[in-house]
Amino acid sequence: MTPTPIDSPAAAPDFAAVKTRQQAMWASGDYSAVAATIHVIAERLADHADLVAGTKVLDVATGSGNAALAAARYGCEVTGIDYVPALLERARRRAEAEGLDIDLLEADAEALPFADASFDAVLSVVGVMFAPDQAKAAAELVRVCRPGGTIALASWTPDSFIGRLLRTVGAHVPPPAGVASPIRWGDEEVVRELFGDEVASLHARERTYTFRFASAASFVDFFLTHYGPTHKAFEALDADGRAALRADLEALAADGDRRKDGGAVAIPASYLEVVATRA
Repeated sequence: MTPTPIDSPAAAPDFAAVKTRQQAMWASGDYSAVAATIHVIAERLADHADLVAGTKVLDVATGSGNAALAAARYGCEVTGIDYVPALLERARRRAEAEGLDIDLLEADAEALPFADASFDAVLSVVGVMFAPDQAKAAAELVRVCRPGGTIALASWTPDSFIGRLLRTVGAHVPPPAGVASPIRWGDEEVVRELFGDEVASLHARERTYTFRFASAASFVDFFLTHYGPTHKAFEALDADGRAALRADLEALAADGDRRKDGGAVAIPASYLEVVATRA
């Protein structure tokens, strides 16, 4: 299967319509189940961002709260935003279970409801990367961060396993026309271009998270059930299309498995970790 390109869009699409579609996608399945498998990414990012207890932290596209919880455990004053109410409710339940005080709000990453320079640090873990208007999302991250503050992101890379998965899904159910691929955020040059001279420094490094499942088939079952992009694509197809998508995803998982013994799979997935200082 030939991967689809990840170039920038030639013309701006109807971003409002795209976001409505995205909200429905992320509300489908149960992304919190997927987030639970990758919580270590948020914990690493919070550590490498060198968060300071008592400072104000914003987690953009918090989902079920992985990065918000990580920051709250560091003693930070944390706010998390997302546009999927069901995920915010899951984040509230997790915060209550841990006895953590986190302010969780329904909001759009491209129109953050906060004054300029409201936060000492702004985080996002495989979240803001899915905002359709990437320039506007990047500008909002910068706007709400105080000068000298920290912007820290974790985003799947273009050549990562998840990057390949999203391209595979897109080959069966094409994404909205004209919308830039979310995995552009996993390219250091693109992130530097998005932030430009609004940041005084930017340090990026590629890291790896390993997905572990009992088999390639169980990985596919899990993602078709819980992960919005695969779940919604599967729903949109007829019986033959579903069989073809499932087969392609199983082949992808088997190819990505580093064990290669036909049993339990261990699938490395690279992501770009960025820690920048607001100018």
